[in-house]
Amino acid sequence: MKRLFVILTILSSVILFQNCKPYKPEGQGITGTITWLEGNQMPMVTESGNPASKPDPKPIKRFVRFYPLIKFSDLKIENGLYTAVADKPITEVETDENGRYSVQLSPGRYSVFVVEEGGLFANIFDGEGNVQPVTVKENEWTLLDIVVNYKAVY
Repeated sequence: MKRLFVILTILSSVILFQNCKPYKPEGQGITGTITWLEGNQMPMVTESGNPASKPDPKPIKRFVRFYPLIKFSDLKIENGLYTAVADKPITEVETDENGRYSVQLSPGRYSVFVVEEGGLFANIFDGEGNVQPVTVKENEWTLLDIVVNYKAVY
């Protein structure tokens, strides 16, 4: 009898949760996490012969700016950061203490920059010279996790 009860409980749980859909916010936009990575990222071996562990990226609180799609040729760079952008930002959001951000945007293509003390950070380019390009589609959220690593050595 106890065995039958356990089987029925498991079966009813499976049936109940099978129809549950994951939460999906309405609208569309870009969401992700901003993390920080610095220092030596080269593979190393310790005296014992084991590989040394590398630090994991740490979530950071930063502002994230969203621009219309920008070409690399329209930017000025100094010390690994962009200091002059030819266009005005569409919007800006601040990450939470865990580095997470979310922004609703109209469908289209955008360039995304992280605001740092000496300028703006972006490190992804496509084959057409666009900087940190992201495409937002109607009723879809695009995931963009950014590792701010201009002080890391590879």
